[in-house]
Amino acid sequence: MTRPRRSVSSPELPAAAVSAAGSADAAQRERSDAVAQADALFDIEIKLLLEAVFLRYQHDFRHYAPSSLRRRLHQALQAMRCERLSQLQDRVLREPDAFSQLLQFLTIQVSEMFRDPAYFRVLREEVVPELRTYPSLKLWVAGCSHGEELWSLAILLHEEGLLERCILYATDINPVALQRAEAGIYPRERMPLFSRNYLAAGGKASLSDYCTAAYEGVMFDRALKRQVVFADHSLSTDAVFSEVHLVSCRNVLIYFNRDLQDRAVGLFREALVRRGFLGLGSRESLQFGAHAHLFQPFHPQPDVRLYQRL
Repeated sequence: MTRPRRSVSSPELPAAAVSAAGSADAAQRERSDAVAQADALFDIEIKLLLEAVFLRYQHDFRHYAPSSLRRRLHQALQAMRCERLSQLQDRVLREPDAFSQLLQFLTIQVSEMFRDPAYFRVLREEVVPELRTYPSLKLWVAGCSHGEELWSLAILLHEEGLLERCILYATDINPVALQRAEAGIYPRERMPLFSRNYLAAGGKASLSDYCTAAYEGVMFDRALKRQVVFADHSLSTDAVFSEVHLVSCRNVLIYFNRDLQDRAVGLFREALVRRGFLGLGSRESLQFGAHAHLFQPFHPQPDVRLYQRL
């Protein structure tokens, strides 16, 4: 005799459990909606703040990359003890010192001497021979930050016997950064990294030959900056330095949106002599930009972003 087959059904959850699960889902949706609304309001406040900065101080950050701006403004809020951007905006409009403090967050000041040594080796071995053909030279370090790139180029040009016939323009929108770049003083603990980069870049001496201990750090030789002009300059709003043979603007464009990138590269193209050189950071490229057809890659190595103006 076969036993009658019992039907198998999924166990039913108690009504209380179903209700709790539904409440949890609803609460999660409410939290997500609240976060989305807060993010949208924050983005509105960013636009209002940047517009206020432009109208009050003529510094234009309206075309910087949004993700980077959000991150840096959150840091500024915490450091400047403001709960909302509207509160920060009020302070910035009325207190120039508050704007100066905010500027340190809106501009990127992270670099190192001879950063990406392969780039500097190509400059030394392949670009310098072409630069030698000019009786005098002008170089533009755009977005020089605290000056690590500038001092690296000055040392390289000195070792190649070109510094005395060069004028180097070092520009940035941050006056505090420009002062630090001109001072050429860096923490002593950074020197081992700088020295390794220098040797990997083909340095011909010891980096310590160019600096002395000072101010609880190291200070680079004043003679290296005799040919340097430090200037406040914005890639967002200002014009060009004309007739330059090399523009080095490395790890700056990554913080711009596409429109501002195109504007900056357009400035570089106007500034460069024919067959002049443009150096970018290893994560930056002219590909897909509005001016890509006006340059050609100079070096096949993928992480050395050097171009020549056509």
